[in-house]
Amino acid sequence: MNITTLSSRIKQPKGWVAAGDEFRRAARVLSDGAFKLFVHLALEADSRTGRVLATYKGLATELKKSKRAIGTYSAELAAKKVCDIRPGENQYCKTIFEICDSYWPYERDTQSQTSEVGSFVAEVKKLYLSLGCTKAKFGPSDVRKAQEFERQGVPLEAVKGAIFVGASRKYSSWLQGSASEPIGSLAYFESLVAEIQQKPFPQGYTEYLRVKATKLAEAWAEMNPSGSQPKQEKR
Repeated sequence: MNITTLSSRIKQPKGWVAAGDEFRRAARVLSDGAFKLFVHLALEADSRTGRVLATYKGLATELKKSKRAIGTYSAELAAKKVCDIRPGENQYCKTIFEICDSYWPYERDTQSQTSEVGSFVAEVKKLYLSLGCTKAKFGPSDVRKAQEFERQGVPLEAVKGAIFVGASRKYSSWLQGSASEPIGSLAYFESLVAEIQQKPFPQGYTEYLRVKATKLAEAWAEMNPSGSQPKQEKR
């Protein structure tokens, strides 16, 4: 008798995770609510890193639970070393959930993690130094601040938007005759980042801000052909 062997195929190529011994182990150690949260995080996590960025409010909506319940389940995941949880500094910053090795079924791509972190900081540094209204350096404290934004889950577009807003305000003040000092550090934009996190810009607005900042910089260059800046601030 001929037997035809059919290979199993996944109906949906995305939105699934390899659930094996790691999931069985999690089911044994977690309460029902915490296990449900774990499964949701695993489905949403990047398979290369085991990480997912989310807010407690968003998780509560997805799982139809209260924010307090999500907080309780998250504390259980952390206490039982199922997830490493790094909360944002305020309610608008996303929390980083990273599933621990013992419960993550994939090999982690550590090289990919390093390059991703490096690219975020590199983009921020490149933009910061291109403004023309900052000190001509991006020091260790600036690197740490950029890394802090990334750990908080701040989108790169939000950081860019904050930088363009800050640069526009600085150039406007110079064009109006103010002797305000050049921007001294990336921390200068921190409050603007928080504002944008609270009320994100509409799609395409960051590009508008980039064009605006560029035109103001050009106007300042025409008014001040020597290229000198007002007295540098001490920060």
